[in-house]
Amino acid sequence: MRLQNFIDPRLAAHVEEARASNAERGLRRGPSSLAEVSVLRTPEPDDNTLVSAGGRQVPVRVHRPAGAPKGVYLDFHGGGFYAGSAADDDARNRDLANALQAVVVSVHYRLAPEHPWPAAPDDAETAAQWLVENAEREFGTTRMVIGGFSAGATLAVTTLLRLRDKGNTGAFAGAALQFGTYDLSGLTPAGRRIADEYFIEAYAGHVPDRTLPDISPVYADLRGLPPLLIVVGDQDVLLEDNLALAARVLSAGGEVDLKVYPESRHGFTRRDTAMAAAAREDVERWLAAFLS
Repeated sequence: MRLQNFIDPRLAAHVEEARASNAERGLRRGPSSLAEVSVLRTPEPDDNTLVSAGGRQVPVRVHRPAGAPKGVYLDFHGGGFYAGSAADDDARNRDLANALQAVVVSVHYRLAPEHPWPAAPDDAETAAQWLVENAEREFGTTRMVIGGFSAGATLAVTTLLRLRDKGNTGAFAGAALQFGTYDLSGLTPAGRRIADEYFIEAYAGHVPDRTLPDISPVYADLRGLPPLLIVVGDQDVLLEDNLALAARVLSAGGEVDLKVYPESRHGFTRRDTAMAAAAREDVERWLAAFLS
C-alpha cells in the first residue's frame, strides 16, 4: 500500500495553491527558549468557566450552538505544550459549534516549562471527567467526541488512555486528531526527527524515561480506544509519527480513518487555503457522523 492510497484524489485541485502557500511562508522552526515562547503567548481572558473533577480544577471555554445541542465536542488547543490558549480558538470553535450543532468545550490547560508534564494531561483528564459526570445535566446530552490540534491531539489520546485505564472506555464516541506528536522519546525513527525541538525539553525534559505512554502514546497499549480520525500533511515532520500511531491502533484492533493531505505542512489546517478548508470540512463531517 502506498501513501497515495490515503489521499483523496479530489485534493489534486488544491495542490498548486498549497505549494505556493508553502513557498511564500518558507520553512519555520519553533522557539528555542522560554524568552521566545513568551513572545508567542497571549493573555487568557478572565471569562473562562472553572470546572472540577477528581479533586482538581481547570478553566474551560464553552461555546453553545444556536439550537439544542446534539452532543459535546471536547477540544484541546495546539501550541507545543508551551503556547496557545483556549481563547485563541474562540472564532473557530464558535463556527464549529454551529456546524456540528454541538457544544464545544475548549480546555485552557497549563503550559510548560512553568508547568511541565503531567500538568497538561492532568488538566485534560479533569475536563474530560467533568464532562463524563456532568454533560447530561449541563447540556442535555451524553453524546461526546474529543479531539485536538498538534499538542492538543496528543492530549486527546492521553486523555482517552487515562479514562480507559480507569474503566471508562465508552465516554467518547470518536476522536479527531490533527497531526499530533506521539513519540517524545526520540527513540523511534519518527521521534528522532523532532528530538532536538525545544518543546520536548520544556514539557518532559525532566522525565528520565519519555517512553511513558502518558508522554509518548505510541508506546501505549492502544486497545479499547474509540474510532480515530488522523489528519496529517504529507510534508509534516510528524507524518511518520502519525502513521506509526495509526498502525499501532489498527494492530490493537482499533478503527482508524487516516487522511493525508498533499503539499501540506504541520499546522496547515489553520491556513486560508482550499486544502485547509477541505481538511476542516473533512473533520467536521467525520465528527458530525458520531453526533447524529
